[in-house]
Amino acid sequence: MEENHLLNVSDDQSLGRVEIAPEVIEVIAGIAANEISGVANMRGNIASNVTERLGKKKQHGKGVKVELTEEGIEIDVFTVLDYGVSIPKVTEKIQENIRTTLKNMTALEILEINVHVVGIQIEEKTDESKQDSK
Repeated sequence: MEENHLLNVSDDQSLGRVEIAPEVIEVIAGIAANEISGVANMRGNIASNVTERLGKKKQHGKGVKVELTEEGIEIDVFTVLDYGVSIPKVTEKIQENIRTTLKNMTALEILEINVHVVGIQIEEKTDESKQDSK
């Protein structure tokens, strides 16, 4: 299938077609992943990071890649987790939340959701907590 191909989601075409762009799936999946406790942030490319830091636009699809194959829709999620969380539990929750959210919003069946943990966010101690430890 073509990468920028629109997904047809309407079986009944008596009123017309309903199509969803892959970018919409990226945004939905990105928001669904960020809803999970333990997700520090999503890892995007350099262009999206620069745009976001300049305050131009929040990149909700950042860190999500959608691939349309002959077998179905494959989603890759690149995320940074908080230090101390259970990686298997958090990544499973990410997969479940993305699948459920996409099913509810688009009625699309997802072939696979691959979660790539590309970093751990370590919170620095505040001045107050540093003083308490002395």
